[in-house]
Amino acid sequence: MDKTRERGVGAGYVLACLLICGVPMSAWGQVSATIDRRGYLGDWLVGSPAALRGVTPTADGGAQPLYRPGTMWTTPDERAAQTARRQTLLNYIRYLPLSKTLDAAARERLYQLVASRPVTGRVPLQGADPRWLKANDASDPMLSPGDTVSIPVRPGRVAVIRPDGKLCLVPHRPGAQALQYVRACDAEAAPDYAWVVQPDGQVSKYAVAAWNRTAQNVPAPGAWIWAPDRRGKWSEGFSERLAAFFATQGAADVPVDPLLLSAKDVNGEAPNTALKEQGGTAAGIAEVEASRIPDQRPARDLQVTSSDWGTMGVLQTPSARFGEAGNVSFTASYISPYTRLSVMLQPLDWFEFGFRYTDVRNHLYGPTSLSGTQTYKDKSIDFRVRLLKESAYLPQIAAGMRDVGGTGLFSSEYFVASKRTGDFDWSLGLAWGNMGARGDFGNPLSIFSNKFNTRPSGGNSAGEVNGKSLFRGRTALFGGVQYQTPWSPLILKLEYDGNDYKHEPFNTNLDAKSPINVGFVYRLNKSVDISAAFERGNRAMIGLTVHENFSALSATKTADPAPLPIVAARPQIKEADWSALTATLQTQSGWHVQSIRRSGARLDVVFDNPAAVYRKDRVERIATVLHKGAPADIDQFRIVQMVRGTPTASYVIRRDAWAIAHTQAVPPLRREPTVVPAAPPTAAAVAATPAELIQPMKRWDFSVGPGLSQSFGGPNGFWLYRVTANADASFQLTQSSWLAGGLSYRLLDNYNKFTYDAPSKLPRVRTYIRQYVTTSRLTIPYLQATHVGRLGNDQFYEVYGGLLEEMYAGVGGEWLYRPWHSPLAVGVDINRVRQRGFRQDFSLRDYQATTGHITAYWDTGWNGVHVNFSVGQYLAKDKGATLDVSRIFDNGVTIGAYATKTNVSAKQFGEGSFDKGIYLSIPFDALMARSSPKRANLVWAPLIRDGGAKLFRQFPLYDLTSERNPRSFSFGPPPTSP
Repeated sequence: MDKTRERGVGAGYVLACLLICGVPMSAWGQVSATIDRRGYLGDWLVGSPAALRGVTPTADGGAQPLYRPGTMWTTPDERAAQTARRQTLLNYIRYLPLSKTLDAAARERLYQLVASRPVTGRVPLQGADPRWLKANDASDPMLSPGDTVSIPVRPGRVAVIRPDGKLCLVPHRPGAQALQYVRACDAEAAPDYAWVVQPDGQVSKYAVAAWNRTAQNVPAPGAWIWAPDRRGKWSEGFSERLAAFFATQGAADVPVDPLLLSAKDVNGEAPNTALKEQGGTAAGIAEVEASRIPDQRPARDLQVTSSDWGTMGVLQTPSARFGEAGNVSFTASYISPYTRLSVMLQPLDWFEFGFRYTDVRNHLYGPTSLSGTQTYKDKSIDFRVRLLKESAYLPQIAAGMRDVGGTGLFSSEYFVASKRTGDFDWSLGLAWGNMGARGDFGNPLSIFSNKFNTRPSGGNSAGEVNGKSLFRGRTALFGGVQYQTPWSPLILKLEYDGNDYKHEPFNTNLDAKSPINVGFVYRLNKSVDISAAFERGNRAMIGLTVHENFSALSATKTADPAPLPIVAARPQIKEADWSALTATLQTQSGWHVQSIRRSGARLDVVFDNPAAVYRKDRVERIATVLHKGAPADIDQFRIVQMVRGTPTASYVIRRDAWAIAHTQAVPPLRREPTVVPAAPPTAAAVAATPAELIQPMKRWDFSVGPGLSQSFGGPNGFWLYRVTANADASFQLTQSSWLAGGLSYRLLDNYNKFTYDAPSKLPRVRTYIRQYVTTSRLTIPYLQATHVGRLGNDQFYEVYGGLLEEMYAGVGGEWLYRPWHSPLAVGVDINRVRQRGFRQDFSLRDYQATTGHITAYWDTGWNGVHVNFSVGQYLAKDKGATLDVSRIFDNGVTIGAYATKTNVSAKQFGEGSFDKGIYLSIPFDALMARSSPKRANLVWAPLIRDGGAKLFRQFPLYDLTSERNPRSFSFGPPPTSP
């Protein structure tokens, strides 16, 4: 990128070779300077021969290598805040309670160690190579008079800050990890976590004990390490503050820059003279030989793998382990007579749920006249929740249910504990039901009631949670261990199974020979695992798991137009070429410009129907275009978003602050928001602002694409599918009124097998699905006229009519109350509908209904969890409520589930008992190389029934006003490391 650099400006650097007397530290040289004129750090480094070459001369005519990772940029602006933080840290130390692990002398040493260090005003750098800085504008600081820059020579040691307040200097060993340095200073040290402060000021927290050890970056020469003993009273907050303070100190094992020693703190006092001795006798310094560093294999993350059932576990048994939040896995496993296909989702790091299909190959699905020779397919739902997180002395504990809300053929409940010891991970649990069929023990819950001693036999009505069987009957222990071999892709597993397989579904005895199962997992790559095992003493198992953390999905936008370069200074433009500017805005953003308006020093750009999931990137592109092409006397840009003629959001950009933030690294105290979401103006206020350009309304919008619909587990075949060609179009009648419709042509399917109609005791509002999807190849999924408007600042309305969805036509209206950036919203919709003809043309059937709901929307603000709760009347004229709970990750991926319960009894509802489903929504922005407002929506519902059926409305107001959500501007790809 281009930027205006001030070249040739002086920084008068000092080349010094200093010895620290009386302290056992090596002699060192440095390049350092106090800046007297503004200039970029990259230019200053290029202008320093020593800094550019990376070496500095010594007194004897030799040369020493400079240590770029230890480069320090300090600014007086940061010293006041750092002084306050240091004083908070000192106050905390002063009042630490004394204990067996912290006596008064140790507390005083730690106090003096911190008090003796200067307040530097250091600002971390993302890089110190001059060429890299000059190529990365936003990471290159603009130096100001009074700033300092120093580059030390390469240190040879790592400093361990001991809990007793002493410094321990350990020779740096390439590849050595934090715990090795800590144990070199104290062989009996038992920390659980270590904070590593690298010379560049980056702080990382690593788990280092045998029970929680994780992969980690090794400390570089000059790193500081703080690893408090688990027996101490050190809080995590204190450790974070201590590490953050030493991140301002520069590389360890080098004397402090004399420029900092001669500076004064903000209170006017010089730093403690003990600093000149690096702590001297006050703090105490211990040096150890390199031979004291113990050997240790590189730490590895605990490998959490799926069981045969798809949940995290060993083979047949679960463990208390969980993956990361956002993890989604698909597991296929086969062990006679079962083939299992499981999908598991983890919206939170302590909660996992999912669904499964089990092919029971020794039993037919039903009568051959219905399902032929198809074997039985069982549907089930599982979930697990973590009850206790693992610690040094306590295991991780989880509880879960298997086959809950399914047929109950494999229903089980369990508690399980897991404990890690290095490369081994142990689990032990207690199970009821199928998992505990061995029945070695009575039911511990029988102390509360004798009813817990007996578990009802047989399955239940599919989809119904049978509370009378939960935690009932005899129990059995289960457990196992997995071992991560030195060859990282290979994991070995051994377990004791609590199921004796004598009471399998349909009164089957599988004649298991042994309760011991043994197997392995081989990780082909980070997303694919292959597993195999010998189970029951007589059967082989083979499995495949594909897993991915969907919260980390991202795609580089290589198909988008290349972003424009950012210039630091305002181009000297008096009159803009508004037509050319508009064309560039539309090309860069993909949005249609409705108008460009000016009010004094503010320029408004109004966009019409700017659909997007990742808005921030598009707004940044717009700001780049405006900064480059707007008149020089414009100080502020305002982007106004109009959705169907209604302003829904605006973004205010301060031009100079935005340009500075994108062309130089800015110290924390000088940083300010560059793009601020703001409540939008009214449509009247927008129209009243003088216009520089107004474009004709964009009337037509058209798109074509493929479609795939599929269903699993039905009696006519496990997999039924249709591939369609879809065309969607809309025509804007006015700014707030439009027509929208679609055509769909069925290209490929296997619906010749689709003959089954589910029985129903309710009006067939959804169970005519077969007729709707098979009668005609060419259909009109929807054709609707819609009008929206705004009532005051926070209220919106919508009226619509036509062919509303595949099965219903009619009219309806909606009202929504949604304050700007409020986590709460309330909406009401009411619809009068009539069932469409099976051909999905313009014909209608006789059935009519009034349906509508009151819906509360709540963005909880906790872990991205969103809750929708609606009450009202459904299509079958049943009344009830729907609860929808989801987690929306920062990249826009959504994992959720819903359930509906109405005044229809489970018997009337039929198989499934109540309507429910699980869904996964993925923005195309996270998958595709081109920006797109679309989403891939995957919904799993175990059955389609008539109870609790809602109308599928095309344009809900909550979706049309999504920019009013406080998180809407934050969605984007996961951050990447610099």
